[in-house]
Amino acid sequence: MAPNGSAGFRDSPLEPGIFLDEDLGSDWYIYESTEPAPHDDLFPEAIPECHPTISPQMYHTIMAPISLAVMLALSFLVKRRRLHLSCWNGVPGLLSPGNLLEQDGHRAVAAAVLALLCSELCRLLLEPRPLPLPGTGTPSASPAAREFWKVLALLYFPALYSPLLACAGPRHRLGYAAGTLLAWGHCGAHAWQRAQCPLAPKIHRLYSLLSHVPVLLSLSLLSLWYPALLLRQLCHPKSIRYPQISGKSYYRKYLKAVLSKRGQKGSSVKIEESLSSRIRSYLLSYIYVPEEGFRIPLKLVVSVTVAVVAVYQVAVLLLVAVVPTLRIVRAGMTKDVVVLLVQFGLVPSQGAAAPGDMEQELRTARHFLWALEVCYICSLVLCCLLTCAMLLRSLGMHRSNLRALYQGAVLDVFSKAHILRPSRESLVCWMAFSSFQAAFACLGLLIQQVIFFLCFVAFTFLVVIPLQIGTSSPLFGIIRNMWPFWLTLVVAVLLQHVLAHFQFLEQHSLQKEITNRRALYIVTFLLFPTNVLVGVMAAVWRMLISGLYNAIHFCRLDISLLHRGVETFDPGYRTYCHYLKVEVSQCHPLLKAFCFLLLQPGRTEPPAPPRDTQLEEGLQLMHPKHPAPGRARIRRIRARWWVAYTLLHNPSLTASRKTALADPAANGAQLGIPRP
Repeated sequence: MAPNGSAGFRDSPLEPGIFLDEDLGSDWYIYESTEPAPHDDLFPEAIPECHPTISPQMYHTIMAPISLAVMLALSFLVKRRRLHLSCWNGVPGLLSPGNLLEQDGHRAVAAAVLALLCSELCRLLLEPRPLPLPGTGTPSASPAAREFWKVLALLYFPALYSPLLACAGPRHRLGYAAGTLLAWGHCGAHAWQRAQCPLAPKIHRLYSLLSHVPVLLSLSLLSLWYPALLLRQLCHPKSIRYPQISGKSYYRKYLKAVLSKRGQKGSSVKIEESLSSRIRSYLLSYIYVPEEGFRIPLKLVVSVTVAVVAVYQVAVLLLVAVVPTLRIVRAGMTKDVVVLLVQFGLVPSQGAAAPGDMEQELRTARHFLWALEVCYICSLVLCCLLTCAMLLRSLGMHRSNLRALYQGAVLDVFSKAHILRPSRESLVCWMAFSSFQAAFACLGLLIQQVIFFLCFVAFTFLVVIPLQIGTSSPLFGIIRNMWPFWLTLVVAVLLQHVLAHFQFLEQHSLQKEITNRRALYIVTFLLFPTNVLVGVMAAVWRMLISGLYNAIHFCRLDISLLHRGVETFDPGYRTYCHYLKVEVSQCHPLLKAFCFLLLQPGRTEPPAPPRDTQLEEGLQLMHPKHPAPGRARIRRIRARWWVAYTLLHNPSLTASRKTALADPAANGAQLGIPRP
């Protein structure tokens, strides 16, 4: 056999099968290229599976019983009669996870716990094992079983994290100590898992780390807040006591702020602002600035926090699910794929070049993919900024609406009169308000991303890229060919405005009158076809501006996207209206202040000095001179004025007051005796 027998064997005509197989095998992998392969970091499969020391199953197996034991221990150690005097006669019961209808000072804790719960819910929807407990199924379980475990997980995670918020309710050192241990346990386990396994092959190598950022921030806040309160309680035992009614200091401050308001002196003529000042004031209206004497309700703080966290989770998912894929496609672009794109007209060709001589077309295709990536990132950043701006803008609207309802101006908020009393539907809407806010914010972000991404792509590929590479754009061609149409529309609109100003309106001293009516009728008839075309353009503009406005304001529940006559069909706005009814009827600050004045114990008067029995009877019968009113009397007078002001301006008592005035027996009048 010759040394090069293999080559001769390959060229032998007696073996045609082997010859054909090798020729087919050389062209089988059509997408192979001699260029270097993309870096392995772009592929999530390049990240190996990581198993931390504290696995999720072990973490939940340990923390779930501890959380349950803490709840039961605090329920038995803290007597129920300290929380509610008439509830089960003091029998211990489950602790409340925060007083969402009160101003008790746990705003940061409630927001942190709800943000933690929202982050777990967002990651739960993508987990192959929704309920990380032993015996709850495997990632290879059937879809029906997986959905069943997801439903159970929706109930498990609130029960797991509710002790983190309930430990602050009793305001006791034992509750703070238990909250410290729970917060440290949760935070330590999550931080250790992320330190050992920062990268994960799911979706993207960085998704696991980025999605855990709100979780770590919330747990870090709780890990610092509970020890600070525990140290304060140990150092100053009398500084934190069981409050009889939460939020007492805030309601009294609100009442003082209302009573201390004075009318501003000066001219009432409004000075016309400049354009820059108006723009500045409009931009500042989207920044919520706290005002003295008013505090945003706890439910609103929780709702905005949860919405921001949900927007962050959705934005991270949209970013890591699309951008790495575009980079992989751009890095793996080959000349064979470019040939196909050139044939479809998606990539401009420099001439009838062979597939092996298409370097310029390959660079153009990669540049197009890079432009798509830039458009996607810019649209996502813009959508996140707009959503956060709308949420901040809604806080200012919440404040104005609550103030108007506190004053009884119902028609300034609602389109028709409403009775500010709780009902079955209002309670359901109040419970679901925070959840609705998060859901609407997520869906609004998705809608905005689709719309703005398409707008960015259209502007880039129809305007920017043609100007960059010096080619003709289809948009420029349409504008160039239709210039008589656009010129006709512009001239028709300008002509109507000029004629209406100079010919069809006659200026008098106090008013304007229509004149030259015959010419007006002639011009109206002659410009009817042209105005039809103008109406088509106006209809297109109306559709675009309505879509953009509704997409941007979709996350706001304080305004309705429907007409006033059918705004009740908007579920978000209806939920917000019923939420306001519950907040105003149950948390009216003037009513709360009035209740505090009634519950305030009276001041003991000093004993009267002994009367001299040796004085004559005439001197004893003389009326002594009343002393000057002291501070105690001034306080009583001011308190009575506060009570009168509260009763007079409380909208919750309006209906009852009118009913009482209409009933003579309720006012102490005797039935049957004619009233004067």
